[in-house]
Parts: sequence; structure tokens; C-alpha cells
Amino acid sequence: MGIITILWEKWVEFRRDFYKITLAAMIAPLMYLVVFGMGIQTISHGEPYLNFLIPGVVSLTTMNGSFNAIAQNLNVQRLYEKAFDQVMISPTPLWQFIAGQIIGGSLRGFYAGGVILILTIPIDTGLIFNGWSFLIMFLNGAVFSAIGVVVSFLAKNHADVPRFSNYIIMPMAYLCNTFFSTEKLPGILGKFVSALPLSQTSHMIRSISAGEGFQMTGIAVLGAYLIVFTAIASWFIYKKKNL
Repeated sequence: MGIITILWEKWVEFRRDFYKITLAAMIAPLMYLVVFGMGIQTISHGEPYLNFLIPGVVSLTTMNGSFNAIAQNLNVQRLYEKAFDQVMISPTPLWQFIAGQIIGGSLRGFYAGGVILILTIPIDTGLIFNGWSFLIMFLNGAVFSAIGVVVSFLAKNHADVPRFSNYIIMPMAYLCNTFFSTEKLPGILGKFVSALPLSQTSHMIRSISAGEGFQMTGIAVLGAYLIVFTAIASWFIYKKKNL
């Protein structure tokens, strides 16, 4: 019941700010597609660069949508609205609160990625997106929603969340197999970046879109990240750290 309550809160927020959320999900990805995909006419792996770019942009859009939907709002609720005081004394199990936040954030990221897919339909790329693509998008959103929960607990003030986004989220958006392959990164750096969740997501969605198979180990990696960050978020809230 607690999960449904949290999801209902997210749904009410989504309906209230529908146009703002949709426009925010569209503008930056569309700029990436126009500038890098259409403005710079290049070839990647023997195909138009746009075919390489679209899966990467969809992946980073799910990341940004999910992380931003949770980290900022939850941080404001914790530091300024003191909403966690009510959560702590309510009969709602804390694990349901965390699960609801993660699922709600993931759905928001999934919606943002879906908007980009709809906008790219008129472009005749021949890319394939199926149920596996959507599952991976949802898992990717869940991972970054869990990270958003952790960041909201770690933040000491309202400015800490944008700082984390600038230091961690933005570099991942550019390096993690979105605009260019991680194979071009040298040595240990390339291996480290390729193991990050966004790199795994971009690689799997890109393989599916090209009509190729993908390794299930990528889903296992996303699942592992989700478990780790969910455990960290649970530790924070159950130990009442930073609350």
C-alpha cells in the first residue's frame, strides 16, 4: 500500500507539471540529435552517426529523467519540508517508501526516453526498439533513481544535488557510450567507464536497435547496481542518517 501511495504522489505531480516535464525531457536530447546527428554529418561503424547516436541519447535521457525526478524533490522534502519526520512515524514500511521512490523515478525516466523515441519515428533510421529495449530503459531508470535517493540523503544543502549532477551525472552522459564508443577511451579508463550502468544500457539498447543480440550479463550488471544503491539508501533511512 505504501508503494501505491508514493506512486500516486508521483502521478499527481506528473499530471500537475505535465507540460514542464515533457518539455524538459525533450529540449536537451533534441539539441543533441540536431547538432550531433543532423548538423554534423558523419559515419560511425559504417552507418550514419545518427543511428549510433539515437540509442545513446535515449539511454542518457532515461538516466537524467529518473535521477532528476528523485534527487531534487526528495532533498527538498528532507531538508526544508521535513517530510521524513512524517514518514518515520507513519505505519508505512520504510522499504516501501524507498521502493515507491525508485519505481516512480524509473517510470519518469522511462517516459522521457519514450518521448525521444516518438520524436525520432519520422526519421527513417531502421532502428529496432522492442520489449527488451523498454525493460533495459526501465532498469536503467531504476538504477539512477536509487542513486538519486542516496544523493538526496547525502546532500547537506540544496546546492549539493546540482554539484553531484555536474561532477558525476554530466560526465557519464558524455563518456558512457552515448556520443562515442568506450573503446576509444584508453586502458583502465575505458574499462572503468564501460562498466558503468549508462555504458551498459547504451551498449545493450544499441545492439538491439541494430538487430543484433545482446548479452544478459548487461542486465545482471544493472541489477547489481540497483541492489547496491538500494541497499545504501535503505541503510541511510533505517539508520536515520542525515535525516
